[in-house]
Amino acid sequence: MRNDRTDSERGSTLPFVLVCWLVAALMVLGAIAASDAFLEQQEVQAVCDGAALAAANQADEAAIYAGGLGAELPLTRATAQAAVADQLGAGGTALDAWSAETDGAEVTVRCTRFVDIAFGWLFLGGEQLERTATASARAPTLG
Repeated sequence: MRNDRTDSERGSTLPFVLVCWLVAALMVLGAIAASDAFLEQQEVQAVCDGAALAAANQADEAAIYAGGLGAELPLTRATAQAAVADQLGAGGTALDAWSAETDGAEVTVRCTRFVDIAFGWLFLGGEQLERTATASARAPTLG
């Protein structure tokens, strides 16, 4: 005895299995792309942290000689930018943009890099991913 109902449904699981494999593959590729983006962000953040520390340690010597040394090192925008440029140039770090600002006691550095991530062609349409980090540093002194 032959059941016609089972013959008409034969092979109908193949599309389902293929879709499941496609979804699983996309999940794996997405996890790899996300991990790559995370590691790139960590690298930009580390570079930015180092630049902020270098800028915070570059005091304005003219302000120290004129007004003395208080609880904090006096910082100027020009010395902060020079220190960041020296730090980034010495490290051979490729950033697409950076800026350094100070309020006189604390320096804030913003770093940006555009990166190619793994499988970016699939998830970003071939575009680069922007990774931006901000770091602040203050150089206190013993009063």
